[in-house]
Amino acid sequence: MTAWGWFAVASGGALGAMARFFVSHHAYQWLGRDFAWGTLAVNVIGSFIMGFVAILLVDKLEASPEVRAFVMVGFLGAFTTFSTFSFETVQYLQLGEFMKAAMNIAVSVLTCLFAVWLGLLLGRQLLTP
Repeated sequence: MTAWGWFAVASGGALGAMARFFVSHHAYQWLGRDFAWGTLAVNVIGSFIMGFVAILLVDKLEASPEVRAFVMVGFLGAFTTFSTFSFETVQYLQLGEFMKAAMNIAVSVLTCLFAVWLGLLLGRQLLTP
């Protein structure tokens, strides 16, 4: 990878981390902290965006490796957060909140898979002639 590619990942990551904090913070303000709403929100939104921009950047625009690295690896890599999802799930288990842990796993995985599929579908419909 070129120096520009590394810079693209780093700068995209910085922006993605800030966006993640913003969205997560507001999701918790809106929905409360009784469940991992912030983490779920960023993961579902990020999954949808990943599906959509995969079509846009790779298939439609044939974007450069640096642009793809900026958006898909940097921004979305920092915006979504599997490590926080895992940590929160383990916390639920340690607290004996087995239903919350199971719900977090099921809802996160299923809705994120659906969101990627939906993003791909929408990207194909809107961006393919």
